[in-house]
Amino acid sequence: MASSSSMANSNGGEVFLNGEPVVKRPRESSAQESLRAPKEPQNKVTVVLGAQWGDEGKGKVVDLLAMDADIVCRCQGGNNAGHTVVVDSVEYDFHLLPSGVLNKKAMSFIGNGVVIHLPGLFEEAEKNLQKGKGLQGWEERLKISDRAHIVFNFHQSVDGIQEQQRQQQEGKNLGTTKKGIGPAYSSKAARNGLRVCDLVSDFKVFEEKFRMLAEHFLTMYPNLNVDIDGELQQLKGYAERLRPLVTDGVYFMHKSLTGPSKKILVEGANAALLDIDFGTYPFVTSSNCTVGGVCTGLGVPPVYVGRVYGVVKAYTTRVGVGAFPTEQDNETGELLQSRGREFGVTTGRRRRCGWLDLILVRYAHMVNGFSAIALTKLDILDTLSEIKVGVAYKVDGEPLPSFPANMDVLTRVEVEYKTLPGWCRSTEAVRSFEELPPQAQSYVQFIEDFLQVPVKWVGVGKSRESMIKLF
Repeated sequence: MASSSSMANSNGGEVFLNGEPVVKRPRESSAQESLRAPKEPQNKVTVVLGAQWGDEGKGKVVDLLAMDADIVCRCQGGNNAGHTVVVDSVEYDFHLLPSGVLNKKAMSFIGNGVVIHLPGLFEEAEKNLQKGKGLQGWEERLKISDRAHIVFNFHQSVDGIQEQQRQQQEGKNLGTTKKGIGPAYSSKAARNGLRVCDLVSDFKVFEEKFRMLAEHFLTMYPNLNVDIDGELQQLKGYAERLRPLVTDGVYFMHKSLTGPSKKILVEGANAALLDIDFGTYPFVTSSNCTVGGVCTGLGVPPVYVGRVYGVVKAYTTRVGVGAFPTEQDNETGELLQSRGREFGVTTGRRRRCGWLDLILVRYAHMVNGFSAIALTKLDILDTLSEIKVGVAYKVDGEPLPSFPANMDVLTRVEVEYKTLPGWCRSTEAVRSFEELPPQAQSYVQFIEDFLQVPVKWVGVGKSRESMIKLF
């Protein structure tokens, strides 16, 4: 007698187990086996990120890599970023456009994580068109994610009012660029922001939402001056120019990553120590400018992130206010500032200067996992007889094991320096690592040894050709 838990039909019928029919799984086909086998993605994105407080020379590194790229992407920030690129002796300034737009064979893409001020975008293009031929036909090789949020003129006005209020209430401001980036990201987080897809859809619906958003800010800031009708008229014109550029960003990136072989480059804006989560908060920007922002700002799965290059200036600079442990408010700082022409591309503000801080760069590496480093502006150190490098922090005589989150602690740190010999000769004409003075080679090797990350490029000038490739 068959057990109560199982019973088989003697004529080859159904087989039961615990009263339920047993379904025989067919043997897996080779197609299924292939589907379940782990596969390495064919196309991966190469990422270029700032490893300090910005202004490291990312544009130059991106321009170098963009020469043979098929797609160059921006994933976060807005026109608060500033990249200068020199091509054929013409100096181009970029704030919203990926600097890879100069490559006429590449497609440029502005991702959903970017906030876009439309007047700023078109003005930037016009200014660069007047400088040289590099930007001709830019609209034919630019795509913009339909999910990107829009920065309105009143966002910029609010940015200025907020800075003024901080100055009055606390006696200090954040040092924002007043480009409306923070207020636009605030609208995004508050879920009352407007996106590119809204603007290029039904304009009547967009107008209603725009008026509501403007009224929201007018309620919060009664002194705000907003020309609602004037800005709507302007936006209606931009909608027509924008429509051919707009695409489903997620689908665009998915096709690019899973289709035929392509070189895809991501150009980070701002830098690690300005990241909203990992930077020197609150003196930071309003987006994630570390490697995680690549995934969220483009819709790229982590498995598709390939090499991540950190751009490190051979010394340290910072624009605006906030803690700066290795700052040299003295003749050394003046020399670095004047030789390095340290003025912000976006604001024209004078940059504060100091010695290279490797504790800070090591922290940036912990967050980003740099594959290699591009060391820029080494030539600015050419006239110094000795060069100091920050290698450890102490507070109240006690060593700090890591980079502090609390800015009150960071303002109190004592920096332990390693003093290295200078080379006191020009490196501007050098085009190979072996041609660098031995002391300059030792400086590069010291950085590599401390960070345990290889230096792939060394920059000794402004041009593309001045980036020495080590491997």
